[in-house]
Amino acid sequence: MLAIAGAVLLVWSAVIHLRLWNEGYSGIPTIGPLFLAQGIGGLVVAAALVAFRRLALLGAGAVTLAATAGGLLASAHGGFFGYQESLAVPYAESSLVIEFTGAGVLVVAAVILLAAARSAAARPAARSAAARAGGTDPFPAAERK
Repeated sequence: MLAIAGAVLLVWSAVIHLRLWNEGYSGIPTIGPLFLAQGIGGLVVAAALVAFRRLALLGAGAVTLAATAGGLLASAHGGFFGYQESLAVPYAESSLVIEFTGAGVLVVAAVILLAAARSAAARPAARSAAARAGGTDPFPAAERK
């Protein structure tokens, strides 16, 4: 569920960037192409994330969202690629909330996925150790999937 929520936030961020690109950011050197790349890339990563739910895609989505928010903050506090942005422009504050929240959701989803994978990997090792020691199976058949 967290992967889907993160994908939704990634799509939301992508749509904001595509809309802004269409409304005039396309004419800004370097920044315009970055808005287009973020919009298209965000949609692609979100679709792949929903379809495959892999750790690498969770990471790619989280990095995309965090980097996008970081780019806005860098632009608002000193400039980015020669362009100075303001947090008072349309969508600036909402995009920061969407992007930092989405990055956090995807990081949590990745941590949960890693923990589940480690837990699953530990089960066969625990069974093997118990069998070698002549003990009982620490994971009864009812718990196996």
